[in-house]
Amino acid sequence: MAREKVARFSSRDYWGKPVPGFGDPDARVLIVGLAPAAHGANRTGRMFTGDRSGEWLYRSLYKFGFSNQESSDSTDDGLKLTDCYITAVIRCAPPANKPLPGEIENCKPYLLDEITLLRNVRVIISLGKIPFDNTLASLTGLGIANFDRRPKFGHGAKVRVNEGLTVIASYHPSQQNTFTGKLTRPMFESVFRNARRLLG
Repeated sequence: MAREKVARFSSRDYWGKPVPGFGDPDARVLIVGLAPAAHGANRTGRMFTGDRSGEWLYRSLYKFGFSNQESSDSTDDGLKLTDCYITAVIRCAPPANKPLPGEIENCKPYLLDEITLLRNVRVIISLGKIPFDNTLASLTGLGIANFDRRPKFGHGAKVRVNEGLTVIASYHPSQQNTFTGKLTRPMFESVFRNARRLLG
C-alpha cells in the first residue's frame, strides 16, 4: 500500500509498515479503530494521523481533555495523549479499505496484548461495528466479559462489561459517515462526553 500514493503526497515517503498503538500507558480510555488509513496512518506511521478521520477524533479528544492539541499531522507535531490510548483492530492498511477476516485474525494478538497491558482502562470507545465486535470478542477471549447474548452495535450504545469497565460504540468518523451526515459532530462528541462522565 505504500507504493500507491495520492498526488498531494507523491514526493513523500510513506511509512508502509504495521502501525502500532500509542498513548498514555496509564490510560483509563482506550479507543479502538479499524485500520490505518491508506494515506493517513499508513503514510505517517501513527494512528489517525494525517487524515480526515483524525481531524474529527483529535478535535474531540482535545475538547474533552484527552490530548494537548486538536490536530495531528505528523509524528513530530508535538501531540500528547493524556489518560487515553489509541489502537486498531488491524495494523496495516487493507487493500481497497476492505479488511479480510484473515487480516483481523493475524492482528488479533496485538489487541489482546494491549487490553491486557493497559490495566487502568475503564472505558473502551469502539469506532465502528468491526472494532465493536472485535473488542467484545477480545474481552470475552481474555475472560473479562461473559455475554449471554452478544450486544448489538449502534451509535452511542453502552455495554457494561463489569463494575469497572464499559464499552461505548460510535460510528467511525470516516468521510463516508461524516460527509453524508450519518455522523455529526454533536453525535461524535456525545461519545466522549459520556466517557468523561463514566470516569467521574
